[in-house]
Amino acid sequence: MDRFSFLNAAHTEFFAELYDQYLVNPDSIEPSWRSFFQGFDFGTATYNDESPAVQMATAVAEGQDCSVVSDKLQKEFNVLKLIDAYRTRGHLFTRTNPVRDRRIYSPNLDLENFGLSKADLNVVFDAAKAIKIAPCTLQEILGHLDKIYCQSIGVEYMYIRKPEVIQWIQDKIGYNDNIPKFSAEEKKNILGKLNEAVSFENFLHTKYVGQKRFSLEGGESLIPGLDALIDAAAEKGVEQFVMGMAHRGRLNVLANIFGKNTQDIFSEFDGKDYDDDALFDGDVKYHLGLTSDRKTKTGKSININLAPNPSHLETVGAVIEGITRAKQDRYFPEDASKVLPIALHGDAAVAGQGIVYEIVQMAQLDGYKTGGTIHIVINNQVGFTTNYLDARSSTYCTDIAKVTLSPVLHVNADDTEAVVHAMLFALDYRMQFGSDVFIDLLGYRKYGHNEGDEPRFTQPKLYKLLAKHKNPRDIYAEKLLADGIIDATYVKGLEDKYKAILEENLEASRKKDLTVITPFMQNEWEGFYQADAAEMLRKVDTTFPKEGLTEIAKVITELPSDKKFISKIQKLINDRKTMFFESDKLDWAMAELLAYGSLLTEGYDVRISGQDVERGTFSHRHAVVKVEDSEEEVILLQQLKNQKGKFNIFNSLLSEYGVVGFDYGYALASPKTLTIWEAQFGDFSNGAQIMLDQYISAAEDKWNNQNGLVMLLPHGYEGQGAEHSSARMERYLQMCANENMYIADCTTPANFYHLLRRQMKTTFRKPLIVFTPKSLLRHPLVVSSVDEFATGTFQETIDDTTVDKEAVKTLVFCTGKFYYDLLAERETNGRTDVALVRIEQLFPLPIEQLKEIIASYPNADDYVWAQEEPRNMGAYSFMLMNFDLVKLRVASLKAYSAPAAGSYARSKKRHAAAIAMVFDKNLFN
Repeated sequence: MDRFSFLNAAHTEFFAELYDQYLVNPDSIEPSWRSFFQGFDFGTATYNDESPAVQMATAVAEGQDCSVVSDKLQKEFNVLKLIDAYRTRGHLFTRTNPVRDRRIYSPNLDLENFGLSKADLNVVFDAAKAIKIAPCTLQEILGHLDKIYCQSIGVEYMYIRKPEVIQWIQDKIGYNDNIPKFSAEEKKNILGKLNEAVSFENFLHTKYVGQKRFSLEGGESLIPGLDALIDAAAEKGVEQFVMGMAHRGRLNVLANIFGKNTQDIFSEFDGKDYDDDALFDGDVKYHLGLTSDRKTKTGKSININLAPNPSHLETVGAVIEGITRAKQDRYFPEDASKVLPIALHGDAAVAGQGIVYEIVQMAQLDGYKTGGTIHIVINNQVGFTTNYLDARSSTYCTDIAKVTLSPVLHVNADDTEAVVHAMLFALDYRMQFGSDVFIDLLGYRKYGHNEGDEPRFTQPKLYKLLAKHKNPRDIYAEKLLADGIIDATYVKGLEDKYKAILEENLEASRKKDLTVITPFMQNEWEGFYQADAAEMLRKVDTTFPKEGLTEIAKVITELPSDKKFISKIQKLINDRKTMFFESDKLDWAMAELLAYGSLLTEGYDVRISGQDVERGTFSHRHAVVKVEDSEEEVILLQQLKNQKGKFNIFNSLLSEYGVVGFDYGYALASPKTLTIWEAQFGDFSNGAQIMLDQYISAAEDKWNNQNGLVMLLPHGYEGQGAEHSSARMERYLQMCANENMYIADCTTPANFYHLLRRQMKTTFRKPLIVFTPKSLLRHPLVVSSVDEFATGTFQETIDDTTVDKEAVKTLVFCTGKFYYDLLAERETNGRTDVALVRIEQLFPLPIEQLKEIIASYPNADDYVWAQEEPRNMGAYSFMLMNFDLVKLRVASLKAYSAPAAGSYARSKKRHAAAIAMVFDKNLFN
């Protein structure tokens, strides 16, 4: 029985009324009718400008046999399903793998899977309108679909939830059937860049046999792709580019995209020493960055930056996003599209490294978005030795793109025109929608992980195929030769000319004794100079007029009178007004806010990010307050009079690694911004350990890059257990050397205030690690006067001014919150023979100041290092190694594997024991 025979008994007006009702409210009609109309509207392409439902109604009215109409409509729907299948699954059946057959996926795109057959191939279908062509045969529809979705480019996009974006993509790839159309001149330019890429690798392979270079061979089409992308972006108004990539192909990109002098590259291969002084140790050649200014083919000037990176894959991705955001904020606050981040990934790394997820999750967040990143995966189909089937569970290495519903283009790296075409699509998408887009450049790796490795140990079949495989240049040259665009001598001429330049530069390089390293992004660092230990310890003027502080205080202690806030916020702000204008006892939060306010009035920007920083983990900061009824945000530090700088504070996503990397990059590109990352608890910073090891502690030594990032790490033993007590001070101190950073543990609000101001007032930048308090935020003794802010300076050490120095027998050195615990114990016991000296800056250690302090206690014979951390943690080992002025007796807990006990009672007992040891040299823990 015909499934649609019931329609013969229906009245036309009934159809129309029911359909109108369906359009207004689909749920208001009976479910079977709703399903019927949904099925017809699935095609939505209006056939002869009528909806399918109207066609059916017309057929009924005219007395036609509905079984005939329904069969025709069913086939139309089947074709629509076929079109939809190509859109959603066509990427699984592309010709994107240049060296071997793709995996088999089921169901495939055979006609029989859609209720169609070969007998339908010559039937004309109106469904062709869905792909923007006139009604035509199924054979022709299949031809169009195959060209669009199943050739050298496979497109994933149907998971995107915005119809207008899907339509834009379909229109874009439907143009020319997703097949590039380049002029003869453009094709010659593509071939020229391909030749540079191939010839560069061949030259290095013959001149430096067996040396690591992590060649681009198998992915050389990246070079003409990037070249076209950058030139086209400049035409669309992009002025600066920020690129991050790992080592694979980096030297080729530096030489042929960034224009790095190959003389310098050859000097690096020859292993020469650097022309710089002892402050710089350098890094391997395939980790170095570069900034250059380039002219496009049409004469536009652009600035391009390749960030230095460590071997830790994907780390640089977070850094370039921060650099990009800083440049956007500084130069183009109204148009983020003018700075374009390009992230190059490896296939194993983009699928396996968790930081990629953290970075992708930042893409649309107010504090971290950069207007869209173009992600390019150099897909070798193998990790170091690991096959891709062992490297991921997902179908593609780029499946991370689906997190942010970003389109992905999978491209055959041997089809260079397709690669360039995909790059230009990605650029247009980013400029149109301001969001991320991914390109999966499917190629291969000609050699092993490095040029000295034997890949046939682990992939013998693959490398047997590759031994016979032509390079992309020769493949493309054959195509152009067949098309009559070049002659048989053209490529040889290109190669000879390029290699002659390389030979000349190699000869010139070998006449030089030293390697020249150009620091990355020096244009952002004019007026800043590298500092040695003496410079770091030199006193800096951080005073600020009392009148200016008063003006700031007036603003940050007054909520808008026309808005309603919860009573606790109103009280907190009122208390701040009291402490500044009446009691003259300013707490930690007030010190911090005044530091920011003073810098803002002097023209410095302030950026703070991290988990819960707007309020503060311990509810002390409240830099952002919310209106009670609307949750409107009020930021008092953005309302200062004569404010010259910008204040921004952002609660971050729950990430350490990615966010620290981002903020490091921001500080790298904006030395006049006080850039702060705060950990929720200090020990959570170990989630960003790679950033600490590879960038924060070592970047100046490796790459000559200064950075002024501030890390605020809440630290202190208050019975909260192993994970919320220690910020792992010992790890930071272990990394200290060669004047690479500041480490501080302040005990007064005024000192913290001056420390933050000093960070901006110097003519150099160093990372600043501050172990910040928790209980001291509200400790009655932890207050400072307004005069201490206005006229004081940062004190690296604070001597004990409350004792008679002649009477002191025991001289105790300590840092941070433990000082107040010792002070309370001394007062309880009435000990006048014990002096407590605070070391506020642990690195660089102020040795000369400590010498003077020790000399001022003529009768002291018991010198103590006191800490609340276990003996194998905290600053004790650092002091043993760096402080030899006197022999220190340690007063601390014994060594433990965990920083603190989980039991509050046990923690309290141990803490009391450490304090007791300070006052009794005969006690041992």
